Amino acid sequence: MGFFDMFKKKAEPAAPAGPIMVAADAKGAVVKMEDIPDEVFAQGILGQCCGIDPSVGEVYAPIDGEITQAPDTLHALGIQGAGGVEVLIHVGVDTVEMKGDGFVAKVKLGDKVKKGQLLLKMDLDKIKAAGHPAVVITVITNTDDFASVDLVASGDVEPGADMLKITKG
Repeated sequence: MGFFDMFKKKAEPAAPAGPIMVAADAKGAVVKMEDIPDEVFAQGILGQCCGIDPSVGEVYAPIDGEITQAPDTLHALGIQGAGGVEVLIHVGVDTVEMKGDGFVAKVKLGDKVKKGQLLLKMDLDKIKAAGHPAVVITVITNTDDFASVDLVASGDVEPGADMLKITKG
């Protein structure tokens, strides 16, 4: 370090500008939080969320990040994303009871994922036969860390379409 370097301002790391967009993680019809067929999710107990009633048995990464939860039952995944966003993807209601039957994981704990990457496959017929709604629920588990989490999608969506807008405090 030269003598005059101590007078230079240190560059601040740039925070991502604007809101954080969380993409649709499945193809299907958007389900508002209050319409999710599970009270824990419908009441926002785990955080602001929404669902997709899937028409195809594939779940994609809604954000870039790292897989932080990957239970053996394959019915859910946790992702730590940019800007501190924590996303829980819960596939179906009460599908933990299926003990992984009908699910195939394409990622594992610790994997780095990119938005739009295939995370898991699910057999929609098996889920239906087991008597469970197949709705793919996307939860922002650290909702309180942000000024707002708003649903911006409606109707039918494709994976990768903007679904939730997160505004920083």
